[in-house]
Amino acid sequence: MQAARGTSLSDEQGSPGPVSPSVPSRRRRVASVVLLVTLATTWYAADQVTKALAVARLADGDVSVVDGVLNLTLVRNPGAAFSTGTEYTVALSCFAILATLVVLWVSRRVGSLVWATALGLLLAGVVGNLTDRLLREPSPLRGHVIDFLQLPSWPVFNLADIAINVAAGLILVQAFRNVRVDGEPVDAGDRDGTA
Repeated sequence: MQAARGTSLSDEQGSPGPVSPSVPSRRRRVASVVLLVTLATTWYAADQVTKALAVARLADGDVSVVDGVLNLTLVRNPGAAFSTGTEYTVALSCFAILATLVVLWVSRRVGSLVWATALGLLLAGVVGNLTDRLLREPSPLRGHVIDFLQLPSWPVFNLADIAINVAAGLILVQAFRNVRVDGEPVDAGDRDGTA
């Protein structure tokens, strides 16, 4: 007996058809959004609290946490990573605002836990350093970012910087795996630009 067009043999026999793919993807999407929001807010809060503690407790000098490995050193950084671009603080602030908007826009389609982790960390890191640029001295958009973690032969950094770097690594992993933000694999046509 041949199945009618558009129905499966199991539908004709009264047994349940294939499970709708929208149910697992809807659950995956909800889980991804919850992870993204939770991670972004938690990491952002940790970044802001640790910066406030650094300003309050490190004004009198450095603290050695692990001798020769990790020191706490208060640095007010007007530039980007590695204290580059110190004369472009306003441009960096504007770029951070744009980056925040882009991450929020892309996050609307998140459906992968790895992408949710990457976007949550990226959002926390960018907004964490942007908060410093908007609210800290000397003025809005010109504020200096608080850095306080120092490793040997490495510039002083903060939790927001860690988040941004881990996010960048995860985004590269997903790109090499050809996984889209929604969690689906990139089709060959998408990769070739023909789709």
